[in-house]
Amino acid sequence: MRKATPIALLAASSALLAACGSSGLLNRDRPDEFAVQRQVPLVVPPDFNLTPPKPGAPRPAEGTASQQALETLFGGTAARSSVETSALDSAGQADPGIRSSVGDTDTNTVDKGTTTRTIIAAPEGDGQAARADIPG
Repeated sequence: MRKATPIALLAASSALLAACGSSGLLNRDRPDEFAVQRQVPLVVPPDFNLTPPKPGAPRPAEGTASQQALETLFGGTAARSSVETSALDSAGQADPGIRSSVGDTDTNTVDKGTTTRTIIAAPEGDGQAARADIPG
């Protein structure tokens, strides 16, 4: 009796699974999804008067690589505000070689000491963490 129950369950489940694979369910008539609509042939519009590009010529819409880099970095020309214009006017012209002279070993610098470094390194904010511990 103990062996009859599992054998009966196995036979019943096999019969149920065999019914799922009957040929009536798998071979049903269904529409072909690729044949539902006829494909229209591709047509080039008759008003295209484009000439092919010359080999090696830059693309006219893109410009050169350096122009693309400048456009990406600085976003093109933009109008300056009156504050920015007045600040630039009051600053005057910079020395063209200023970047070279700043890194020169003969340039005189002033050691501001640890107090200035501590103030600069202090975290931003209004709370307790924003206070710099100034020795002395």
